[in-house]
Amino acid sequence: MDAYSIIRGLKHRFYAYGLPGKGSKDMKELERLAAEKARAAVKYDRIGMREEAAKRYREAIALLEKLIELTDDPVMRRIYEEKQAQYRRRIEALSEKVSVGGRSDEQAEVDESFIIQNPPPVKWDDVIGLEQAKKAILESIIYPMKRPDLFPLGWPRGILLFGPPGCGKTMLAAAVANEIDAVFMHVDASLIMSKWLGESERNIAKIFNAARKYESTGKPVIIFIDEVDSLAAVRLNEVGGEARARNQLIKEMDGLLDKGRKSLIYILAATNKPWLLDEPFIRRFQKRIYIGLPSYEARLRLFQYYAGKLNLDNVDFTELARITEGYSAADIYSICVEVQTKIVSEFFEQGGEEPRKITMEDFLEVIRSRKPSIDPKSIEKMMEWYEKFGAL
Repeated sequence: MDAYSIIRGLKHRFYAYGLPGKGSKDMKELERLAAEKARAAVKYDRIGMREEAAKRYREAIALLEKLIELTDDPVMRRIYEEKQAQYRRRIEALSEKVSVGGRSDEQAEVDESFIIQNPPPVKWDDVIGLEQAKKAILESIIYPMKRPDLFPLGWPRGILLFGPPGCGKTMLAAAVANEIDAVFMHVDASLIMSKWLGESERNIAKIFNAARKYESTGKPVIIFIDEVDSLAAVRLNEVGGEARARNQLIKEMDGLLDKGRKSLIYILAATNKPWLLDEPFIRRFQKRIYIGLPSYEARLRLFQYYAGKLNLDNVDFTELARITEGYSAADIYSICVEVQTKIVSEFFEQGGEEPRKITMEDFLEVIRSRKPSIDPKSIEKMMEWYEKFGAL
């Protein structure tokens, strides 16, 4: 029986007996069927039966669509939508042209190359604010690299950076890599899971094997795993590939973080949703550092850093810092870019020899139309998690 026949049968029962509430038997039956279709899709995916795999992914998507319609729980709805997006991306990947070797051209290119990158040209002093986080990383990575003889008991090599988006987690990781002249392996966890659903654990092993290869030459390595909750979260009705990927990641970390080994490989992971992480995974990080919204002093320095490059006319940075409480570092950068764009656009539309200087009113106009991108409720949730798991 296909997914659409299943849904029609369940629909008849829903209309006969009323729509199901959260936790009803019919909802659980739909969840079970969706998970069953997903598991079948993964099985066919792994053995190269692309058409059968795509068919099962579509059936899982249809079942998840009905679950989205029926649930009144926003968290569960978001989980179902994430699964749908994941399966749709995999269907697209399966439809790509297959090379002679039986794998898509995109996969053949991506396997070895996408994880190794040179760090963005960010220096330690370019990271504005985040003093507590910078101190913790100095003590964990930079000082041990300079004088390993002073650390006979070893040093932390697993560091979790958590906090709202746009507050500097990636910049901090890149700055550390530049500071110690390390190989920077920027791993997008969500990309691994979406492109190689049945092969995730194999790709994780490849990443860590590449890191060990670089370390064997005496070169320090920073493995920066962005959106790590895509790999290490525990979700309802997860398919087998996700559990295997999480277990493989824990296994690789255990090998690197062995207490008797002074490794030059450091694992930095970033997440905006730390509460989704599996507790055994959390324990692999000796440091769990909150990267929060910039303070007043940090906002002042951010405006000085970004807006200081513009042609200004009597702009009060202290007032701008005061009225942007709750804004992230990325929000402040966007404000400065939008003000610049406003003046340049005005110049091209009205003509003249040179753009006019930027005034305080230009900044205020942009700020009035641009609200903070961070929900205060998510900050509260972060702080609750920090009270339970934080470790500087």
